[in-house]
Amino acid sequence: MNKINKKKHTVLSIFIYIATLAFFILITILLFNSYKNSKKHYTFGTTYMTMDNQYFIALNSKLESIIDANGDKLITRDPAQSQLKQNQQILDMLNEGVDLLFINPVDWSSITPALMECRDRGVPIINVDTNVFAKQFVKTIILSDNYGAGVQIAKDVMKKKTDPKIVIMNHEGIYSTSQRIKGLLDTFDENNYNYEIVFRGYSSSTLNDSMVNMQKFLDEDNFPFDVVIGGNDPTALGALAAIQKAKINNDILIYGIDGSPDAKAMINKGYMEGTSAQFPLKMAEQAVELAYKVLNNEEIEPLIYVPVELITKDNIDNFDITGWQ
Repeated sequence: MNKINKKKHTVLSIFIYIATLAFFILITILLFNSYKNSKKHYTFGTTYMTMDNQYFIALNSKLESIIDANGDKLITRDPAQSQLKQNQQILDMLNEGVDLLFINPVDWSSITPALMECRDRGVPIINVDTNVFAKQFVKTIILSDNYGAGVQIAKDVMKKKTDPKIVIMNHEGIYSTSQRIKGLLDTFDENNYNYEIVFRGYSSSTLNDSMVNMQKFLDEDNFPFDVVIGGNDPTALGALAAIQKAKINNDILIYGIDGSPDAKAMINKGYMEGTSAQFPLKMAEQAVELAYKVLNNEEIEPLIYVPVELITKDNIDNFDITGWQ
C-alpha cells in the first residue's frame, strides 16, 4: 500500500473511531434522559403550626433544598396558629395530589380528623418536631428531646440561683413546649429544689404574644422574679423585650429553647442566659430520608429523637451565631 493509500486509511480509521464514539455518547445521553423522564417525581406537602418562627423557616428551607435537588416538589402552608385552618390546608393539599405530608400540628389532638383523612386517601405522614396525639396515623415521629431540653435548663438554673422566683411563658396547647416545661419542673422537684413560680403565660408561643403577656404581668403585679423560662426562643425574646422596655436592671436569667440565631446573639451580648438548642437542619435531613424510604415501601422506626444541647456564654463560641445547627 502506497503512502497516499496509507494516509487515506488512517484518516478513515480516525473518522470511524470518532463517529463510533459520538454514537455511543449520544446513546448514553438518550438512555440517561429516558431514565430521568421515567423516574417518578413526587409532590410533598408540609404545614407547620406557624411560619412566624425562624425555626420552622430553617427546617422548611432545608427540606425544600433536598427535595428540589431530587427533582421533586414541596408545597408549604402556614396555618398561623389556627388548627381549623391547618386541617383545611391538609385537605387542600390532599386534593392537590401530594404523595406524602410533613406535619407539625398546631394542636396535637384537634388535628386528628385531618390525619384520618390522610389515612383514608392512602397518603403517608411524617410527623416533625411536635408530635400528634393519634400517632397510629403517622409513619414516624421525629422529635427534638423536648423533655431533655427542660432538664438541661433546670440543671443550669440550679447551679446559678438559690430560691428563685420564676416566670414561665409557654403555650399549654402545644405538646412539645409543655414537655419542655415538664422536664424543667420535674427536675426541680426530683432534686428537692426550692423555687416559686410567680407567673405563667399559658398562651404564649410567639414573640409578640409573650411580650404582651409579660408587659401585662409587669404592669399589674409587683412580684419580684429572677428567672424567666420561655417554651421556645420567641417567647423568651418577647419576655426580654418587655423587661428591657420596663427598664428592669435586676440580675434576671432568661432561657429559651430552639438555639435560634436571635437567641444566640442575645446570649453573646449578655442579655440572655441560655437556650437549649434544637437541630432543625439535621431534623429536616432525617425527615426527607425517611420520607423516601416510606415511598419505597421500606420499614422505618416509628419514633426518632434528635438530641438537644444547652448553649450558654460558656460554649457559645462552638456554635454559628448567625445560622442554625
